[in-house]
Amino acid sequence: MKKLLTISLIALTTMVIGQDNKTANINIATSTVCDMCEKTIEEELIYEKGVKSVNVDLATSTIHVEYDARKTDPEAIRTAVIKLGYAADGKPGDEVAFKKLPDCCQKEGCGKLTQEEGADAPAKTDH
Repeated sequence: MKKLLTISLIALTTMVIGQDNKTANINIATSTVCDMCEKTIEEELIYEKGVKSVNVDLATSTIHVEYDARKTDPEAIRTAVIKLGYAADGKPGDEVAFKKLPDCCQKEGCGKLTQEEGADAPAKTDH
């Protein structure tokens, strides 16, 4: 009986230790402009399924997200950012959510794409 218990414990320990760590990271280009943008994204995005940590870098306009790849994927995280009203990797934020953001966050740069990022930008042609 002791041998069976010992073998079972060893097998269980090996299975637990042998599991792959499915933590992944993504950087999402965004156009945040102020501390309220940072606070809103960090406080809301952390509640998305599978998200482990969120850090907004205002200097580079980037959202750094660490997540469990078994529970979510990059597209779901981008969609969550867009639903908050902020741009994510060139896609504009949700207009309804954008209008609910604090006034400081509604300046050009947050959820709306700027001319350079693609909103109403003329098509580039080679001459």
